[in-house]
Amino acid sequence: MRTISGLWRWRHNPLRRTTDLAEAWAALVALLLILVAAPAAGCVIGSVAQDALQQSVRDQRESRHQVTATVVRKLNGSALDADPETSPARDTRSRVLADWTGPDGTAQHGPVTAHLEDPQAGDRFMLWTDAHGRIMARPLDSATATTHAVLAGFGATLLTAGLIDGSRRLIVWRMVRRRYARWDQAWDRAGPDWGRTGTGS
Repeated sequence: MRTISGLWRWRHNPLRRTTDLAEAWAALVALLLILVAAPAAGCVIGSVAQDALQQSVRDQRESRHQVTATVVRKLNGSALDADPETSPARDTRSRVLADWTGPDGTAQHGPVTAHLEDPQAGDRFMLWTDAHGRIMARPLDSATATTHAVLAGFGATLLTAGLIDGSRRLIVWRMVRRRYARWDQAWDRAGPDWGRTGTGS
């Protein structure tokens, strides 16, 4: 911000260097891009992600179905049991052997994870399957899809802002390097005669 404010103070300053104004203009352009282009990029990416995720929600709702399964027996010592330290207390899961019928009428039988605290033979629970009765994950819900889209847009905004600021820093760094190079060249030319003017030598 100090560099940007210098645009006004330095515009007629006889001590200003061309690179001072160039650096100030680079900072101003970068700031405007961060304020305008970065949010715009975030909105575009977020909107695209929202459309894609909501389409995925609709596709999953069409292709996945809830069916009722019946417990045959409980399976003990399964590695897929819920971790009591990371799962909510109400989200108790058990590994069971169950029977169910797919939406197309296909009879299915196999091990599944049931949201039952103490499953017993004959207990019923709900499963998500495809049209042929194969077990599928719960379909993505609209709220979760929207959350993911918002995060994608926010991430795109931060990434764009970082790229803009990084580009500005690179430009300023190159300007400074060129300035130092010109100073070195000027010093090399003036060095042999330094201090001789006015000495009568």
